[in-house]
Amino acid sequence: MKINQNYQEILDGAEPLYTNVQISKITDDLSKAITNELENTNPIVMPIMIGGLIFSGQLITKLNFPLEIDYVHATRYSSGTRGGSLIWLKKPDKSLLDRTILLIDDILDEGITLSEIIKYCYSNGAKKVYAAVLLKKILDNSKLERDIDFVGATVPNVYVFGNGMDYCEYYRNVNGVYAIKKI
Repeated sequence: MKINQNYQEILDGAEPLYTNVQISKITDDLSKAITNELENTNPIVMPIMIGGLIFSGQLITKLNFPLEIDYVHATRYSSGTRGGSLIWLKKPDKSLLDRTILLIDDILDEGITLSEIIKYCYSNGAKKVYAAVLLKKILDNSKLERDIDFVGATVPNVYVFGNGMDYCEYYRNVNGVYAIKKI
């Protein structure tokens, strides 16, 4: 992909789904719900890289309780647009033993990556694992074994980018969330 030539063309051809203002409101609402649930748990908050980076930065600063931060980096997408097998790039540094964990990710697609990370946390002694996502795709075939605790909004089953989500490793920095009309 010649990114310099196609950058604006892809943005112009994409369908806006959520503006930056709407995402800010979604993040405010999620932070209140998370604070109500976790304020007395002393959790480890773990963004899931790279997609969860931007949303985590927006969310964590609005959580008004003591917490520690670590992160994980596991992916099924690498630089493509289709998921493959899970690849661990970084596991948590902090001990998860008897801790409450809050995982933060950009989007729940099929749920395979998040399910594996949740299993990893429990297998390493976590007392309770919560998950928060900015967006959840509306799918009939979710592979997630449980419901997500905190969901900001939903999107149709289309390829989305912006606010941390990429298209061919680019566009994570785009304000708002957009749908690619054709891949």
